[in-house]
Amino acid sequence: MVKYINKNKFIFILSLSFIFFSFYSKYFKYKYIKVAYYTGSMRYGGIERVFSVLINYLSKEKYFIFYLITYTGKLKGEYPVSNAKRISLHERNISLYKALEIEKIDILIYNYENKEVEKLNKLNKTKVIFYNHSSFLFWIYMMKIYNFKDTVYYLYRNCKYVISLIPLENDYLFKKWGINSILMDNPSTYEYDSIIPSDLENNNIILIGRGNDPVKRYDLPIKAMEFILKEVPNCQMNIISSHNKDLQQIIVKLKLEKNVRFTGFSEKIEVYLKNSSLHILSSLSECYPMALGEAKIFGIPSIICGLDHLALSKGGTIIIYDDEPITIANEAIKILKDKSLRKKLGREARESMKDRKNKFIAEKWTKLLLAIYKGDNKSYKELLNNPNKITDKEAIQILRNQFILLKKRNNFFKNLTFEKFMFYSLK
Repeated sequence: MVKYINKNKFIFILSLSFIFFSFYSKYFKYKYIKVAYYTGSMRYGGIERVFSVLINYLSKEKYFIFYLITYTGKLKGEYPVSNAKRISLHERNISLYKALEIEKIDILIYNYENKEVEKLNKLNKTKVIFYNHSSFLFWIYMMKIYNFKDTVYYLYRNCKYVISLIPLENDYLFKKWGINSILMDNPSTYEYDSIIPSDLENNNIILIGRGNDPVKRYDLPIKAMEFILKEVPNCQMNIISSHNKDLQQIIVKLKLEKNVRFTGFSEKIEVYLKNSSLHILSSLSECYPMALGEAKIFGIPSIICGLDHLALSKGGTIIIYDDEPITIANEAIKILKDKSLRKKLGREARESMKDRKNKFIAEKWTKLLLAIYKGDNKSYKELLNNPNKITDKEAIQILRNQFILLKKRNNFFKNLTFEKFMFYSLK
């Protein structure tokens, strides 16, 4: 026999249900924030690696549903992404804007530096975070300073949400240019606490990144090996990259075939990192090189060619301010021949990554996404404040260093004054 609930009991239960739903409604609305990342594909480059790690880490949070929007479909050799809905614009024959509309995306993370920024900035239903993955120095070297107004920085002035990876830009230049940005660290492929550092016992040098990218300037450390081998005959250099014909010609010409080799592209390079004693970063320009962070996590000292503006430039690094292979070689020889120096730099390198663990970066991203979704200006302004902001004095010194290098490297800038370089404005 079925027992019926009387009218008063039914009303009481219904009232409790309404109170329960109202109390938890704020929680439930955050559980389903739709966040999308857009990139061309998920194969090879540093940006793709960053997105892979970031999506996989943030997808553990209860507030978000993640979407990965790419132009291509899934390709062989992609960086792995889990717990994200994949949308291929090419396969579905739709635009980025149509995808955002169909999926009702709340927040888009966009990392390209082009005129699309202006159009995306006008979206009403989707809030856009512009993730700046390049350095202002890249644009100066590639486009010359006189065309600087044509860069994306001019557009960033009208953007509400900008991510910067470079303290010099975030704390000093962007403020001069009228750009409001939040300083972030990129996540790392490796978890700090799960890594056993290199014992630094082998005379192995590691270079990490695309050998066919002229900005990496791998010819410099390769040429340095000619001098290094005279002092450290058993030294080996592993270039974590696909084979490059031009660089191989240099290797052959200098008779370095037994000591310098390309390992080929690999997602998992820990076998090389844990057996290396020195990392060389010879790039003309970088923003937040994951290779440098990975070397530091494994406690490997690094030689950096002039990139003192990087967030990771301090701690276990030797910065040189010229592009001579002999200068790289001299510093490398010091490190490889002096075990106590090598160990000291290795400890400093690893220690410098302690506050840059992925869990801390994910926490900051979570706060940012929630603040933007809620329109919580107070929380957002708190994120804008960088407690470790560099001083104006530090910023000016870095700019002076880069100005001197700029004039050394490119005759185009021979008549450029520091005042013009220093006080360049987007007005």
